[in-house]
Amino acid sequence: MDCFRIEGGRRLAGRVTVDGSKNASLPLMAAALLSDGPVELEGVPDLSDTGNMVRLLEDLGLEVSRTEGGAMRFRTVDPSAIHARYDIVRTMRASICVLGPLLARRGRAIVSMPGGCAFGSRPVDLHLRGLEALGARIRLDGGDIHCEADELVGTTIFLGGPFGSTVLGTANIMSAACVAKGTTVIESAACEPEIADLARLLNSMGARITGAGGPRLVIEGVDRLGPATHRVMPDRIVAGTYAAAVAVTNGDVVIEDFPYDSLLAAVDRFSEIGVRVERQDPTEDSRRCSVRVTCERDLRPSIITTQPHPGFPTDLQAQFMTLLCLARGNSIVTEKIYPERFMHVAELSRMGANLIRQGPTVMVVGGGQLVGAPVMASDLRASAGLVMAGLAARGETIVNRVYHLDRGYVRMEETLNALGASVERVDDKELAAADTMAD
Repeated sequence: MDCFRIEGGRRLAGRVTVDGSKNASLPLMAAALLSDGPVELEGVPDLSDTGNMVRLLEDLGLEVSRTEGGAMRFRTVDPSAIHARYDIVRTMRASICVLGPLLARRGRAIVSMPGGCAFGSRPVDLHLRGLEALGARIRLDGGDIHCEADELVGTTIFLGGPFGSTVLGTANIMSAACVAKGTTVIESAACEPEIADLARLLNSMGARITGAGGPRLVIEGVDRLGPATHRVMPDRIVAGTYAAAVAVTNGDVVIEDFPYDSLLAAVDRFSEIGVRVERQDPTEDSRRCSVRVTCERDLRPSIITTQPHPGFPTDLQAQFMTLLCLARGNSIVTEKIYPERFMHVAELSRMGANLIRQGPTVMVVGGGQLVGAPVMASDLRASAGLVMAGLAARGETIVNRVYHLDRGYVRMEETLNALGASVERVDDKELAAADTMAD
């Protein structure tokens, strides 16, 4: 199993380009199930999650290939396949986003209950209630969700949940409603930019969706969806992670393809903390522009509360917690999306962080020096926070189980090393053997 060996204290400088969004790519790929013709997606990142989605879609009867320009091309070759099997679905929670397209296109769908990162319960009941409202018949059997419908009929659906709107649930129901009979209104829809990106693809395929990016979606059903070509939006979480990595090393980096509009809450917190995120050309498209990230030496504390978009993203909580460990003073981080998403707290504490957790809130007593130590990655974004801690720490940090990182960051060690970091990917067994010999 791979781990990262990080030598801390190196300042990041240079330029980096943000990859296409993982969280946008997976529903976009699933939407190819709806099309009568080929769908081409430009900028799908080369990640373990997108690789697993390719495996799943091939299992569901799609042919997946690369064009000469590097785009990923999807074409249906077997429309009879309807079972998203557990051995693939268990690897990532986003597999559930094939449920709506499969049901709408083929009339039946069997999808195993999904897996993913282990930081608390994330039920799919809102997905199922929404599809039932459209006319689906649903039952659970042997860990599989069985859906079938003779015809989907538009209706008004409320998708609010106890921790806000459901992003993948909105993607599922919006996709299915595109070919339902009549008009569907989704109230309390997810406002995330990845949903707006999916709507752009579906509309280019012939759907009639208005309101994407807001809490009320209106979908006029059509008879069929056709071929389309679409460029995946930049990954706002990758962009925010690398901006925070620059900050913890007191660096100076230009980030290309930075989705500024999608990160306004994070940019606001950066500014309060003392990190400058400056657009290089104000006339550029603010959905995809160049920014220069620099920071002051004395970082300031902040209060951060994660919220559904356009609030502060939960997927940047761990990275900002690491950054606040370096700020002089007390900061408060409250997690309102996944209240148990604090598995990185104990690991940061091993590196000298002074963190006090009370329920969904952590007080960060900042200003101390982080010290390198062996730590264990528990999920994708916690892993990124621990890597950042290693970059800022004195001495050597070993981050174990970095396969989590490979789900969301394309060869992170190569990107960081190109900016001046010292990050080595090693096999943990080889590392253990080397340590034994040294003893």
